[in-house]
Amino acid sequence: MPTDIEIAQSAKMAPITSVAEAIGLGPDDLELYGKYKAKVAAHVWDRVKGDPDGKLVLVTAISPTPAGEGKTTVTVGLGQAMKQIGRKAMIAIREPSLGPAFGVKGGAAGGGYAQVVPMEDINLHFTGDFHAITSANNLLAAMVDNHIQHGNKLNIDPRQITFKRVMDMNDRALRDLVIGLGGKQNGVPRQDEFMITPASEVMATLCLSQDLMDLKRRCGEIIVGYTYDGTPVRAHQLNAQGAMAVLMKEAIKPNLVQTLEHTPALVHGGPFANIAPGCNSVAATRLALKLADYVVTEAGFGADLGAEKFIDIKCRLAELRPSAVVLVATIRSLKMHGGVARDALTDENLEALRAGAANLQRHLRNVTQVYGLPCVVAVNRFPADTEAEIALVQQLAEEAGARAILTEVFAQGGEGGVDLARHVVELCEQPNNFRFVYEDSDPLKVKIEKVARNVYGADGVDFSKEAERMLRKLQKEGFAAAPVCIAKTQYSFSDDPKLLGAPTGWRLTVREVRPSAGAGFVVVLTGDVMTMPGLPAAPAAERIDIDEQGRIVGLF
Repeated sequence: MPTDIEIAQSAKMAPITSVAEAIGLGPDDLELYGKYKAKVAAHVWDRVKGDPDGKLVLVTAISPTPAGEGKTTVTVGLGQAMKQIGRKAMIAIREPSLGPAFGVKGGAAGGGYAQVVPMEDINLHFTGDFHAITSANNLLAAMVDNHIQHGNKLNIDPRQITFKRVMDMNDRALRDLVIGLGGKQNGVPRQDEFMITPASEVMATLCLSQDLMDLKRRCGEIIVGYTYDGTPVRAHQLNAQGAMAVLMKEAIKPNLVQTLEHTPALVHGGPFANIAPGCNSVAATRLALKLADYVVTEAGFGADLGAEKFIDIKCRLAELRPSAVVLVATIRSLKMHGGVARDALTDENLEALRAGAANLQRHLRNVTQVYGLPCVVAVNRFPADTEAEIALVQQLAEEAGARAILTEVFAQGGEGGVDLARHVVELCEQPNNFRFVYEDSDPLKVKIEKVARNVYGADGVDFSKEAERMLRKLQKEGFAAAPVCIAKTQYSFSDDPKLLGAPTGWRLTVREVRPSAGAGFVVVLTGDVMTMPGLPAAPAAERIDIDEQGRIVGLF
């Protein structure tokens, strides 16, 4: 089978104007970025906001493993399958980050015959959104240090500056550094750190903003640090919000592209799910719900991370209500959760599969019983999967209260997801008991404990002294009703990436708590999770190249 990039480069794309016509958008509604990409103009929302919403379908997954799950591939394939069964459908997904693209994880445009295109553009600079967000973030950081340099009228304590610089690249050397060295003209020396752009507060703020004016308001609310007496200092006190909004005036507009089968796709915003909200923008999702009858969206990593944040943060703040959930799993990953080494995953092993399926069953329980949503398991098929293994997964899923449907969208495109699409349509018509994991009125500490116990399966939560202090401070400063965004390893329900399956008898450790006032939530750092990833020993960048004709090679 050809590689992902070979499939994407050989695809016959439709002009983006004709893709837009299928969802009722004309040439004046688009701001073109070449022939196959466009921003949707801001005035479109004013025209459609009174229209009824379509059905929102969330695609999530089991806890990820190096064996791969293919959540984005299933999301794209399901959108294509919806079109094949005659439904007016769109997909709404995140933009990829350059960090994983040049590191180890790869891109986020799907795979095989279930991709969004132009794949190379989407996985690289796309329409420049990440660069705009990075620039806006670093402008604010520069203004903080500049304010201190020129007299510090706001009395900012350099030791309590909480706002970090970012870049969209994995670079472990920037995790901990000292800035302002070299004399008086180079600023005030202090310890600082970089985060990767998908982890930044500005990224989350853009993704949770309704429009440009809401984005500007939210940027002004960002807490950059504290004064010597502990009073928070916000971006609007530096008059930074207007310039930040100027830099992101195009980035706030959703990007329209297409799948290999010309299903319209909004690809917009890109926060990671292990250290950030993990969902595409509210603006894109709300717009898609007005333009299509079915909107297939995804949340990053497993249903303990992306799906929980999609529900407790995005749906809560944007008043969204999903109709159904697709839980993606692979037999390979389930066997890895059952203790099988990566080089033995092609061997049939029903015992390990049964053991690893505990991970699937806990995620299923969370979706159906904790989140209160109807769910179907999409078994993303690999060539080595045996009939006995497929039958066992279907049996175990049914024992947990859901159907497991074999999907082959990677190899067959939309045709390989038709059965899944038909069942998803059925689920969307069922009444559901959608609910949040915690209430707005719960104290911040209780919110963290409810997620840890009810979603992760922890026995409880241990808070560092600094986390306890910050939680008390945030409760008093007006964050009591805010949702919590827990930063945790994606590889395990626990905060230990080595505890696979469905671990029990453990406690979550919270080491730090930070306000994300622009986005409207509180960030909770657990375990050893880092906000700036590093490159592997052999990064993907070593294999990526371009030939004399400008053709990119080695990109997945």
